[in-house]
Amino acid sequence: MAVTKIHPIKSTLKKALDYIENPDKTEDKMLVSSFGCSYETADIEFEMLLAQAIQKGNNLAHHLIQSFAPGEATPELAHEIGLALAKKLWGEKYQVLVATHLDRENHLHNHFVVNTVSFVDGIKYHRTEQDYFDMQRESDRLCREYGLSVIEN
Repeated sequence: MAVTKIHPIKSTLKKALDYIENPDKTEDKMLVSSFGCSYETADIEFEMLLAQAIQKGNNLAHHLIQSFAPGEATPELAHEIGLALAKKLWGEKYQVLVATHLDRENHLHNHFVVNTVSFVDGIKYHRTEQDYFDMQRESDRLCREYGLSVIEN
């Protein structure tokens, strides 16, 4: 059963990236991956793309969280599901960092930071309520595929 949340990042991109990459929470960054950028230089790469954006806006990135039921997944499985979710939703068009946190006992969760500017066409991503439902639907589909529970209704 995965629960999802979305928050905008408006002013502290580096701080958000440092938080999700925290080696104490990600097995020394073994559970950190990325699409469209390198996690080691993601802050610089995100900002370079943001500077070239066709449209300007207040959001620098989006911070998303996918939490799993206690004891239901291994860290590796949670990360694999997170990577599949990120690739499906954003990986073909946006820079994404994926980090699986182990910092709380029996509470595995994935953090995603998604750049708001597409590396394909330079257009800003304008998140809608439908995007949240799409994320939850895809997360549920992946959980079912991997034999994990989902919240019904």
